[in-house]
Amino acid sequence: MEPHITARLDAFKAFPAAQQPAWPDQEALAAATRALAAKPPLVFAGEADLLQAKMSAAARGEAFVLQGGDCAEIFAESSADRIRNKIRTVLQMAVVLTYGASLPVVKVGRMAGQYAKPRSSSFETRDGVTLAAYRGDAVNGFEFAEESRRFDPWRMVDAYHHSASTLNLIRAFTMGGFADLRLVQEWNRGFTANPAYARYEELAAQIDKAVRFMAACGADFEALKIVEFFSSHEALLLDYERALTRIDSRGGQPYDCSAHFLWIGERTRSPEGAHAELLRHVRNPLGVKVGPNAHASDILRLADKLDPAHEPGRISLIARLGASEVRAVLPGLVRAVQAAQRPVVWICDPMHGNTFTTAAGVKTRRFDTVIDEVRGFFEVLREAHAVPGGLHVELTGDDVTEVLGGSEDIDDEALTRRYESLVDPRLNHQQALELAFQVAELLRAEA
Repeated sequence: MEPHITARLDAFKAFPAAQQPAWPDQEALAAATRALAAKPPLVFAGEADLLQAKMSAAARGEAFVLQGGDCAEIFAESSADRIRNKIRTVLQMAVVLTYGASLPVVKVGRMAGQYAKPRSSSFETRDGVTLAAYRGDAVNGFEFAEESRRFDPWRMVDAYHHSASTLNLIRAFTMGGFADLRLVQEWNRGFTANPAYARYEELAAQIDKAVRFMAACGADFEALKIVEFFSSHEALLLDYERALTRIDSRGGQPYDCSAHFLWIGERTRSPEGAHAELLRHVRNPLGVKVGPNAHASDILRLADKLDPAHEPGRISLIARLGASEVRAVLPGLVRAVQAAQRPVVWICDPMHGNTFTTAAGVKTRRFDTVIDEVRGFFEVLREAHAVPGGLHVELTGDDVTEVLGGSEDIDDEALTRRYESLVDPRLNHQQALELAFQVAELLRAEA
């Protein structure tokens, strides 16, 4: 790597870095990052460029982005079955959204790298014992024990290997016939066969009719047996992201090859912070989480830093405002971005602003509240004559019970049956599909 490029990429070290582990062994950190820097890239620059072109189409209203996956991936669940179930859920949602929007859906997984999480507190106390907070499997273990909670930089190397195996499975599933449109629609027919989801049967029948029509017309189903599926995660661990940054042989530009799409979180999006400084130098499409306390001036300063050339598809603003705030806060942000003529993709994250803890101490969300934030997002964008560009959802392909409500009406008691998330609650397979059908109805109204 050229010395001047190295200097640019390493400049972030002089900036304040939020939410970073206090690695206890600096020699081990240096050895682990050297090992990561010697690894092959997980994704390739040309794939990131392709995704940016698709994000640009979403900014213009010519595509819709679906980004979904785990709150926090864990090493123990990087099995073929778990990964297949998540991919299946995203593919099923994408078919429904494609029909609802009459647009191509850009499929992005919160997968193959979401192994670190920001925390509101650096420590956790139980029964008078205080230990470091769990920051994701790339940093430390979940078990409440001193050895498990110790920050270990070699876990980042483990995260790399789990990400590589996950990406291999993603490519196998999406390129090997598993994503055949006819098969995916057959899964959706199974979903609507459940009486709890009868209200979506008509839309599912219309989709089925459209698929059959294409077959009758001799449409090329070879082209419909594979899909493009991109990876994403929060670019939280600066040591990991820097070590996986590579120089593209085509034009000498740096790309963060840990994922196709990286985002900066609500807790780390300071325009003067280390995360913005590092990511402004890489050529991947980028996202920024925008919470209810966001000021338009801060968002525009951050956009100026990350995207000084106003490149379409470069920046996505992922609104995670909460159902109670979206209609009040989002209009001002949208107006400011429009006035600055920023070609951003507006994406709705209806999960993170709607988390609460039950009386029994269980962290959860309500399905109806999630839906309400999505509706508010569409209302605000429509009134501003702006484009609702996508949806960002924490979900799993398994039948967990972590979010209250939905047509199967998970209640407080049911939360304890199969609550598996180590950090935030996720929509289960059925709730994710129900969300897709409801968003499809909103998209049809927009068309």
